[in-house]
Amino acid sequence: MTDTPPSTSLNADALPEDAPYIAATTRWLERAVIGLNLCPFARAPHVQGKLRMRVSHARDTDALLDDLCGELQSLNALTPDECETGLLIHPFVLTDFLDYNDFLDVADAAVQTLGLEGEWQVASFHPDYQFAESAKDDVENFSNRSPFPTLHLLRESSIERAMDVMSDTDSIYRRNIETLQRLGADGWQALWHDKPS
Repeated sequence: MTDTPPSTSLNADALPEDAPYIAATTRWLERAVIGLNLCPFARAPHVQGKLRMRVSHARDTDALLDDLCGELQSLNALTPDECETGLLIHPFVLTDFLDYNDFLDVADAAVQTLGLEGEWQVASFHPDYQFAESAKDDVENFSNRSPFPTLHLLRESSIERAMDVMSDTDSIYRRNIETLQRLGADGWQALWHDKPS
């Protein structure tokens, strides 16, 4: 596994100052999401270079909404063969999880306003992600904990194809809980320690 951003044309125009955020997100994607198989559909777009990562430098929700709308339009202009999915990383805004969670309704409304409902949907990742009815330190929350607040922009047709392949998608959530419980908080922390070469 590499801990450097894949050198794909989708991320080639990222700003130099974006590199640490993209590298940390790639590391999380490779070690946790793909490495622990938390999302069985994540590996293919990543290795095929069909995942686009963008860093928003927004400092308030209005600017983030502008960046989100722009990114949705940019992604929609690409074919599924060019890009399957996108991550909009926003390290400087919505660092509080409850504020972030409230913004998800705004994000969904933006998809509708742009006429992209049925084409794209927004999923959520955050360093302090917490499922409803869970305690802050419950291990299942780690399945959605990313290095930075991140909006995952998913192409609906890709989701539908994935659902056709896997009949019991609820099993993903159950398996993730089992995986994370076996791993435990210490095992999760150990994922981020680089082994000496």
